[in-house]
Amino acid sequence: MPGAGEVHRNPLELFVGACRSSGSKPLTYIPQSQKREEKGSSALQRSLTAEAAGKVKAVLGLKSRSKKKGSERENAEGSERKMRRSVGEVMRNQMRVSEQVDSRIRKVLLRIAADQLGRRFEALVLPLELLQHFRPSDFTSQVECEAWQKRNLKILELGLLLHPHAPLSKSDPSAHRLKQMISGFLDKPTWKTNDSMEVLRTVVMSLAGRSFGGSPSSECHWADGYPLNLRLYQMLLEVCFDINDETSIIEEVDEVLELIKKTWVVLGLNQWLHNICFLWILFHRYIESGETENDLSITASNLITEVEREPESATNLEYSEILIDILSVILGWAEKRLLTYHETFHSGNLEFMQSAASLGISAAKILAQYSSLENRKKRKEVDVARGRVEAYIRSSVRSAFAQRMEKISLIKRSSNKQQSNIPVLSVLAQEVSELAINEKETYSVVFKRWHPLAAGIAVATPHRCYSNELEQFVSSISELTPDAVQVLIAADKLEKHLVNIAVEDSADSDDGGKAIIKEMQPYEAEIMITSLVKSWIKTRLDVLKEWVDRNLQQETWNAQANKEHIAPSAIEVLRTVEETMEAFFLLPIPIQPDLVADLVTGTRDSYLPSMPALTRCSTGSKFFKKKEKFQSRKSQFGRPTVGDTFGIPQLCVRINTMQRVRAGVDYLEKKIITYTKNSGLTNLNYPNGTGMKMELTSSACLEGLQQLCEATALKVIFHELSHVLWDSMIEPVLQELEKYLEIIATTVHDRVRTRVITEVMKASFDGFLLVLLAGGPSRAFSLQDHAMTLEDFKLLRDLFWSNGDGLPTDLMDKLSVTVKRVLPLLQLNTESLIQQFRQLTLEYHGPSGKSGLPLPPTSGQWDPTEPNTLLR
Repeated sequence: MPGAGEVHRNPLELFVGACRSSGSKPLTYIPQSQKREEKGSSALQRSLTAEAAGKVKAVLGLKSRSKKKGSERENAEGSERKMRRSVGEVMRNQMRVSEQVDSRIRKVLLRIAADQLGRRFEALVLPLELLQHFRPSDFTSQVECEAWQKRNLKILELGLLLHPHAPLSKSDPSAHRLKQMISGFLDKPTWKTNDSMEVLRTVVMSLAGRSFGGSPSSECHWADGYPLNLRLYQMLLEVCFDINDETSIIEEVDEVLELIKKTWVVLGLNQWLHNICFLWILFHRYIESGETENDLSITASNLITEVEREPESATNLEYSEILIDILSVILGWAEKRLLTYHETFHSGNLEFMQSAASLGISAAKILAQYSSLENRKKRKEVDVARGRVEAYIRSSVRSAFAQRMEKISLIKRSSNKQQSNIPVLSVLAQEVSELAINEKETYSVVFKRWHPLAAGIAVATPHRCYSNELEQFVSSISELTPDAVQVLIAADKLEKHLVNIAVEDSADSDDGGKAIIKEMQPYEAEIMITSLVKSWIKTRLDVLKEWVDRNLQQETWNAQANKEHIAPSAIEVLRTVEETMEAFFLLPIPIQPDLVADLVTGTRDSYLPSMPALTRCSTGSKFFKKKEKFQSRKSQFGRPTVGDTFGIPQLCVRINTMQRVRAGVDYLEKKIITYTKNSGLTNLNYPNGTGMKMELTSSACLEGLQQLCEATALKVIFHELSHVLWDSMIEPVLQELEKYLEIIATTVHDRVRTRVITEVMKASFDGFLLVLLAGGPSRAFSLQDHAMTLEDFKLLRDLFWSNGDGLPTDLMDKLSVTVKRVLPLLQLNTESLIQQFRQLTLEYHGPSGKSGLPLPPTSGQWDPTEPNTLLR
């Protein structure tokens, strides 16, 4: 402001004059303890009460120097000084005015009061009255006297010409005349005469008495023009700060402020403008302190709240503009720190962050209100505080995330020589987790005042940032690798942690935190891990199946290949399967039931050797062809060819191999249980009820083993013994059968040997009945042959009983029930058989209009109550 440097003493004159206009007693400071007892008419006594004395400090949180230092001794000494000095003395000392100058001001003011008796202070033009009533003898030198005159003339120029209360017309003669007079007076030190003063008074009073409406005013407007009034008031408010410690408030601040407000009537101020001026001074002092005196920031924060309550108070456009300018500076300063608050604040200076947030958010709210007023639009219901806090959190968290990302990348690049195996995103996940904890425990506590979901916003932001990095990483992987698994597991752990914080933070919110949770799009790390693992399993099972098929085609099933009489390829298959299983459980992933199920149920066709074609004798209706030659029956089976891989020894090797595979499956099941327990999985519910057992594989092994045993038995009886079964007595059959039983006994594993021999016995019983009932013309039996057939069957049973060393008697009795039921039919005469056949046929088919009975179908299930059996 032009000429502002020349008005440093005028605030004191204005202050003293305004206070003296309220009473005749000197401005004496009265301690708080004495105020309730003393009653008088002075300005000080009328304005200061016990309640008012601490009002400013209480409302704004001001702290004096002695309280800041916390010394009881200094407090006591300060109280004694207060008892001895007046408020006027405080003002004089604070404004660095000497006692001599102070005395001169008081003398002149006394002369003015005597001359203008009865006039109110606001009806005077103080610089004019000072020029009128000063005397050269009041000064120690002519130079000092001339400086006094120039200063007051400058004040008149500033208040009436440069910054008037009401705008001046360019053609206003009084303004033009005053400008000429001031210019002439400044060049002529001895200008003061009665005539010159009379002309000056006329011109000054003409300009000072103007108002905005154009009508004369009873008040004089010489110091209430903008920005002169605010500059003068700022100089008065500066007195509140200790000259020895510019960041400390004086002890007498309550009393001083109460008296300073008496200048409002001259300066054209009100409480709202007072708050703006004081706010700017407090903020400016805080910045000048290096932002170390947080008491100033707290006071400014409290004061801006007062400004926020009445934003419409500034009806003057100029005052609105200065408020906007001040608030814009404060908002810019606050946001510079809050948009990257991680770099500025920490757990040790959160009170500074609290003040900065309070200043910035309040400034933003007031500016938003003024914006809507200026645009004359109805302001939408927008929570400015929430919006600003959310912007601060997102900006600073993104910045903190980027810094951590860069830091990790630099460390990773610098440690390449050390071959660090930890992926960047795994380390970053841990850093983000720590960042979230710090947000929740430190910064969100501050922001919770304005945004109830501060912690939720604080974790949703890094969640999104990490998601962007994770998406790029996932798009670059096509198979399961240690790095991929490590990153995905870290991402899953991080997401659960962040979501948990968001849920806890939003428990009391209106929507239960749904908006925040919806913003946190899931990483689906578990799904990606599962997909990669399933792909891993499929790839290895496909390779294993291809390997198994190739080896099975090359397998010779040689019984002499090893002591166990099993196929060497089966050993390799089981070893490979076990290695695959171990590799699966060594994957650094959380083992899931469905993945285990995929592994154990996806191998049924992988390592089961191909089953040989069954060689059951399908007799059908051929046995009813009486003229069929026996040789055609033998040609149905044939003899084994050279290099036959389905010979009896080869089939025994297959049986042993299948038994070994079955045992290997049992062993793998136990290992699976051990692995899953070591992985921490208990009480698991597996899909389709498969559990941790390789149930499909075990079932396939049992089925394959059963088929091999049946095939071996049928091959022995109906293929290898076909040349003696149909045209020989029982002795040759038993001799040949015993040889094959010896091969089976010495080749087949003991755990499955009994099953194979049992199947051979069943097949021999079937062959015995087949010879009896469907042996053709060469096998026609009479009543006399009944005893012989009983003896033959007994010999056949004895071969398998082997004097008690063979199969158990109860097992043979169980399997020979059908034979024992059929044999009695051989002792019946033809008439009895015909009668039974007729009766059973009628029961099955009912009476027929035709002459004969229907031919019963061949079921292959022999039974004395079955028509086809009786017919045969």
